[in-house]
Amino acid sequence: MTDDASAAPTATGTTTGGTAIMIATGDGEDPDQGHGAGRGTATTTAGIGVTTGTGGTMGGGSGPDTKLSRELFVGNTPPGTSEALLMQFLSGAMSRVNLCPPDVTPIVTCRKNDKFCFIELATVDLANKALNLNGIPFLGSSLRVARPSKYSGPHVPSQTWQQLTGQPLPPGMAAVPENTGVTMALSGEDKLSRELFIGNTTPEMTAEMLRDFLGRAMEQVGLSTMPGNPIVTVRPSAKFAFIEVRSMQEAANALNLNNIPYLGAQLRVGRPSKYSGPETPHGNWEDILAKFMSGELHLKNNATQANPLVQQAHAVAAAASSLAPSLASVPPLASKASPSPVVELRHMLTQQDLDDDNEYNDILEDTRDECSSFGTLKNIVIPRKGPGATKIFLEYMTAEDAGKAIAGLAGRTFDGRKVTAVYFDTVKFANEDYSD
Repeated sequence: MTDDASAAPTATGTTTGGTAIMIATGDGEDPDQGHGAGRGTATTTAGIGVTTGTGGTMGGGSGPDTKLSRELFVGNTPPGTSEALLMQFLSGAMSRVNLCPPDVTPIVTCRKNDKFCFIELATVDLANKALNLNGIPFLGSSLRVARPSKYSGPHVPSQTWQQLTGQPLPPGMAAVPENTGVTMALSGEDKLSRELFIGNTTPEMTAEMLRDFLGRAMEQVGLSTMPGNPIVTVRPSAKFAFIEVRSMQEAANALNLNNIPYLGAQLRVGRPSKYSGPETPHGNWEDILAKFMSGELHLKNNATQANPLVQQAHAVAAAASSLAPSLASVPPLASKASPSPVVELRHMLTQQDLDDDNEYNDILEDTRDECSSFGTLKNIVIPRKGPGATKIFLEYMTAEDAGKAIAGLAGRTFDGRKVTAVYFDTVKFANEDYSD
């Protein structure tokens, strides 16, 4: 199919023993220049027509003015994949699950880059149906099929390939986000709603380890909404990480993993500081375990004896039971200063952390992301020398926000050290006096 008569293919015909064979070939220019690009082969034998290549057409909006509605973005394509192979694979997949008739070639062109490509469908209807290819496994990757950024048409509901076929994602393969009403042009906001901050990580926690642990936890306690690991990507740093979750709903669900223990650390799970969406009500990992122990929550994995989350739940419950009498007699720690908008954090840092510029900047970003979840954070001060060295000072908009930070941070562990959080005098803070 071409958009311009000037790109029309040449044709040759051969007749053998009553069998007519016609082969049409042609090369068009770049589709972005207003011309179609593709090759087509039409074979007719004894009255039976079979269409291969990229020459098939189908009704439902196929003119030049519909091209933007017929184009789709395909991400996560493996390096070295040829355009012809990708077109053949996707066209065959659409035919197998009845997204298009078997005698139609739905994809007419493919423009490929190193890690993504753009495909053009024969009709608008076929492009709408091809959105259901989102998440299809291909040569070890899960393809991301979505509208391109310049699309401005109506949202067409679609499923992921896993939802459409009922087939789970192969082990070790990253899931892709669902297609929502937000096009890729607006996906920055969508992505921000799917991104979460993970604090208290340690250097030995790799991206794959975190993705496997957090994804498996979500699946086993029913926080995922579809088969497969809901964690799409993990970007780890020295003491924190950011994860991208497959859907906004699952990102909201993942907030319930807050305080989950992993490799001796208690992970902090929250929204990043740049998130500006609505507040999401959620619990913590302790609440998930409490629901399990009370029978409100039933894990999806039936092999409970071998399930590490079940074992963890029983261990936590046993420990809590044994500690309950002694904890009841311990009075709460009192802050040494009167309530103020400034919080002092101790035992989070070492002098070595402060001496390394990269480490220092990572700590600043880590602290800002984590502590912004308690309220409006005006300022962070981390003195590198003097009496305030190894301390962190947080200035909030109100004393109430500071109190939330103290309640949320006090008693946590950071690199094996127990954090102390107390109010700090506002006058001393304003005068940059960080002494005790």
